[in-house]
Amino acid sequence: MERRILLVDDEENVTSALVRLLRRDGYEILRANSGLDGLQLLEQNKVGVIISDQLMAGMTGVEFLSRVKELYPDTMRIVLSGYTELKSVTDAINRGAVYKFLTKPWEDEQLCEHVRDAFSHFEMKIENARLNLDIKEANVKLQEINRELEQSVENKTRDIVRNLDILKISQEILSHLPVAVLGIGEDGMIAIANECATKLFSSATEGVLGEMARDVIPAELISMLDNDMYIGDSGKDVSFSDGRKMHCWIGKMGEFSKSKGKTIVIDMRESAQ
Repeated sequence: MERRILLVDDEENVTSALVRLLRRDGYEILRANSGLDGLQLLEQNKVGVIISDQLMAGMTGVEFLSRVKELYPDTMRIVLSGYTELKSVTDAINRGAVYKFLTKPWEDEQLCEHVRDAFSHFEMKIENARLNLDIKEANVKLQEINRELEQSVENKTRDIVRNLDILKISQEILSHLPVAVLGIGEDGMIAIANECATKLFSSATEGVLGEMARDVIPAELISMLDNDMYIGDSGKDVSFSDGRKMHCWIGKMGEFSKSKGKTIVIDMRESAQ
């Protein structure tokens, strides 16, 4: 950040002396010979530190710096004055219009040190303001993200509830079908069994869910599962342990889901001999 300083004094020799002193620190230096000229320069230039004489015609240094505080509160304001004006300067310091009070004649190194401190304070204020702005912008974005997330969660929750309702309806329909339906996972485990399938393949006390298909259903039906030629065809009659023959169909899952298993549909009516 470029360090720009404004010197205000109606005595040309004073501002010239200050320019010679401060130039060695690399500041960009602006000069004004009255408070009014100083205000005009501030309208066109961003200034970090202002050094103003107290005794000036038309507008005192304290009056000028008080006006600057109202218009440009971030600036660091230093007044040069003799002890005879100490009362008015002290009042200005108490009101916050003046950052530092330096007496005339000044000590060069002391003045330079105060100016360096003033710029450090100014830059810290600017950086804090920038950080506060960044925080506000980040908070606004965070609020937007939270709103979007809440809306997304609400939509997903609504979808989940709807899907659960659909699943319950599907399960109810599946349970009451007059045919046995089995869903066999890729690993050969029975993942779906409706009421008819449970009655057909389980004992009175045990179900078939979670059982391996090879341990529950007839070998002839297993061979149909292992042979893709039966998928989607007109089905086949299969003999069961009780001597009955039932017509069975094999289907392949994955058209509407990520499952790679197979389905078995069995007509519970015994096939005609």
